[in-house]
Amino acid sequence: MKTSFVVCLLSLSLAFTSLAQSPAAPQNPPGAGAPAAAGPGAAAATSPGAPAAMSPGAPAAMSPGAPTQVGSVPPGQSPAAAAPATTAALSPAAESPPPAPEAAPSGGILGSNWLIDKFRKGGPIMWPILIVSIIGLTVVIERIFWWSGRWFRRDPKRIEKVFTAIEHGDTAEASRLSRGSRDPVLRMMWNGLNHQHASLQGALQVAAGIEIKRAGRFLVVMDTLVTLAPLLGLLGTITGLIRSFSFLGNEELAVQAVTGGIAEALIATACGLGIAIFALIPFNFFTSRVSNLEFELQTAATNLEVMLGAQTAAQEIKFAAQASGKGSSI
Repeated sequence: MKTSFVVCLLSLSLAFTSLAQSPAAPQNPPGAGAPAAAGPGAAAATSPGAPAAMSPGAPAAMSPGAPTQVGSVPPGQSPAAAAPATTAALSPAAESPPPAPEAAPSGGILGSNWLIDKFRKGGPIMWPILIVSIIGLTVVIERIFWWSGRWFRRDPKRIEKVFTAIEHGDTAEASRLSRGSRDPVLRMMWNGLNHQHASLQGALQVAAGIEIKRAGRFLVVMDTLVTLAPLLGLLGTITGLIRSFSFLGNEELAVQAVTGGIAEALIATACGLGIAIFALIPFNFFTSRVSNLEFELQTAATNLEVMLGAQTAAQEIKFAAQASGKGSSI
């Protein structure tokens, strides 16, 4: 039992760790970040006589009082001498670095720690909800392993052999067949056969109670979790709404705070209901299995009592006949 609990807890911790890890952000290749040299600013180097078209971002190297355009040549200066000045005036726009490309968001639900992000947005009530979910999942896994082993421990053929031996009056053979078995029905029958001279019914009831208690282990925990998880989600809803309405007086942060509080309320409610639904289905299934086992134990105990009672009555009749025969012969 302890080993199964440890294995379940370790598997759950590994699962939550793997879900919480986010993939590495995609990096641009080395050559992708270099912008092309050809652009609007590269067209500044034109022929000396052609008017240069300035880009919108290029600073105008002109004094306020000079109405001369960029492509015009000042008086007394040759066009060849004016070309370097025009190129120098337009060069800052051509050499300005382009804006850095935005990193593409990683795809998938697990990108950017989706699980941890929702957990944080759910508020402080998510911690008890997380504890409840871990306990519920651990109990469900442990019960699945137990009932799987119970299915493999069943031995209906040996039960039939035990009843056949009792029917033939060989209680010693019936006790030998039921000894050392892992089937709950056979264990109960062995306990009753060994205590039939003291109290057969009491021995059968005690053994059946032990088996039913073993089969119904942790059902109370699951029942509590089914009721507790929605209540925790409702508590998270109340705390989220309280947090939302507490920021209504501040006009600057009202919208962001209200939406954050509503998200907290919805996340907590959804998690609580999800845990309750997850625990309710196995709880009903295991409860039905316990009821079936109880019926099997009651049926086997009743058959055993009837068969042993019939044998006892037959032996009493036989002894009475023998005693009456001896008395008549005397």
